[in-house]
Amino acid sequence: MYKTQRMISSAMLGGGIGVREWVLNAQVVAGYSRMDPVDHLVSLGPGGGAGVGMMTAASVDRYVRASDGDVEAFATVGLRVPTWAAAPEGAEDPELAPVRVGTINIVTVVPVAMTDAALVNTVMTVTEAKSQALIEAGFPCTGTASDAVCVAAPVDGPEELFGGPRSEWGARVARAVHAAVRRGAEAWRPRDSK
Repeated sequence: MYKTQRMISSAMLGGGIGVREWVLNAQVVAGYSRMDPVDHLVSLGPGGGAGVGMMTAASVDRYVRASDGDVEAFATVGLRVPTWAAAPEGAEDPELAPVRVGTINIVTVVPVAMTDAALVNTVMTVTEAKSQALIEAGFPCTGTASDAVCVAAPVDGPEELFGGPRSEWGARVARAVHAAVRRGAEAWRPRDSK
């Protein structure tokens, strides 16, 4: 994506809320251990302008795109280590084991400007739709321990106040994200369970 947008993201590079010009979902090797991931993402970016940079060991060329109305969702789905958000304290974390591929990165583009609160609400909607899709696809998890989200909206225009799943645009976001993550998750299921 190379268009100035107002974005909210949980990514290491360009995270938070602000005006950004690009989004990068960089594929890295399993067991990635560089101690300078932000600098690494900057070096992989297109150069010039602020952007959002996410990383995944999942195959980025296998991304899934879905849309609903004028909302688009792009997801890379890696589910080698599905994880519940509220794991018991002291439980072994398989995400920390070497050579694991397990990240779900989602970029969602909406065609309407949003208030800060609506952007935050939209991130919640993206996350809820992701978890619903994973559970429906048969994965006992809410995601993985390293998932990232980015929502992009126009800089100008009347601002939407809501991004929840029953708002006009939040409902479209939920359906698009759900469809993308569900298709991506189903590709991870063993062939005999389909």
